[in-house]
Amino acid sequence: MSQVLVASNRGPVSFSLSENGSLTMRRGGGGLVSGLAGVTGALRDPGPPRFAERPGAASRPPGGAHAAGPSPETSVPPEVLWVCAALGEADRAAARQAPDGRLDRAGHDTGGAAVRMLDIPAATFHRAYNAVANSTLWFVHHLLYDTPRSPHFDGRARRDWQSYEAYNAAFADALARDAAPGAKAAIQDYHLSLTPRMLRDRRPDLRIAHFSHTPWAPPEYYGLLPDDIGERILHGVLGADHAGFLTDRWAEAFLDCCARFLPGARVDRTARTVALAGHVTRIGVHGLGVDAWALRRRAAEQDVAERARALREQVGDRQLIVRVDRTELSKNIVRGLAAYRELLANHPEWRGRVVHLAFAYPSRYDLPEYREYTAAVQRTAKQIADEFGTPTWDPLVLQVNDDYPRSLAAYRLADVLLVNPIRDGMNLVAKEGPVLAERGCVLVLSREAGAAAELSDDALMVNPYDVSQTSEALHRALLMPRAQRAERCARLAAAATALPPQRWFADQLSALD
Repeated sequence: MSQVLVASNRGPVSFSLSENGSLTMRRGGGGLVSGLAGVTGALRDPGPPRFAERPGAASRPPGGAHAAGPSPETSVPPEVLWVCAALGEADRAAARQAPDGRLDRAGHDTGGAAVRMLDIPAATFHRAYNAVANSTLWFVHHLLYDTPRSPHFDGRARRDWQSYEAYNAAFADALARDAAPGAKAAIQDYHLSLTPRMLRDRRPDLRIAHFSHTPWAPPEYYGLLPDDIGERILHGVLGADHAGFLTDRWAEAFLDCCARFLPGARVDRTARTVALAGHVTRIGVHGLGVDAWALRRRAAEQDVAERARALREQVGDRQLIVRVDRTELSKNIVRGLAAYRELLANHPEWRGRVVHLAFAYPSRYDLPEYREYTAAVQRTAKQIADEFGTPTWDPLVLQVNDDYPRSLAAYRLADVLLVNPIRDGMNLVAKEGPVLAERGCVLVLSREAGAAAELSDDALMVNPYDVSQTSEALHRALLMPRAQRAERCARLAAAATALPPQRWFADQLSALD
């Protein structure tokens, strides 16, 4: 394996402009980046993990005993090149200043990988990222549309789609130019659904993998897309030699869509292959877990300890229900808060004896649906505080500022962890919490989270739309004896750490051999 190329919308670093006009670099945000950054570093140096950051993604950093770096027989680690997009004006300035967009050649610490940042025109990027990737594909795969009103595919939507094609072509061009003969390319997520086919057309000698970090919509919902766009996306993914998904459920949905919408495709469900136009794509399932070593190391640092002390002083000896999420529509925060309110209304014995700490970090605030959803979260939280709060007890603490150490501190102190998405590719919060819980926590988990496939035996499972059922699950969780709680939590932690990020990535690369 002489060269590995990674392609994703976000890269391992991002930039901001200082007051004096100079560029300041910081590590890129997002769970996918957290995982890939450590993995790419480990391919070059299979030592301790390099990164551990951000809620919902702390475990996506690398490492541990299952690290999938070069084997002892491998004398030369592969060259790793990461291709990403400039996300804002500061990123674009950094890309323009770097030789041919290569940040590593401009002296930036890019975490062990060579990084090419693409300076895609701002208008093209905005339409591809916001109008198509986040407002269309994300909504389709997470079943988020209010179908009497949306989607609405008109002439403007077609222009947005052209930008999405141009954005994917920019990645395919960069990968084709940089790839050595026979290199492996790992293309990540729904932003780059067209890139595998475009890259194969440019470089048929490459071995190409695509991985979907989101769910995949069932045919009945996928069919909301215009027929030609839906086909183009399927054709795009099938340009890969290997298409990976987080769970069997999402892989089967993809196969169902290929069978329904691609008349010329031969779908073999037993072998999990799709043959189309003389090319065969293997479909794989690669669950993503937590790197316990990296996560616990980060949680043991001083800033986390300080926040844990502050939280304990704030909560006292009350039980603590924790959730850690972005204010993403699919995370179902409003119903989770409604379930907590119903708990306090129906079980007044918990008043004054429990606190709900809800992390709801802003997400995609440039989209109106997300601004309104964030406002709804804040309104619901205020209603709970007004209805039940007393001079000596705050029933709910809503944290809207991105404070990763405080999230880790909350995991450590949690008695109950609430993870109730209406649909989620995996949801690593469900795996991170049990790994860090110091006294053992009860996991209340939505059956629609990808993590449910691995954790359902020891979690309290709920229908995410059933507020009353979720409320009663919280009640059961708070009543669970400590010994039983600790035993279940230990089994959850073991399941959560079975497939750490390096193993997950190495399995995708191995599938190309």
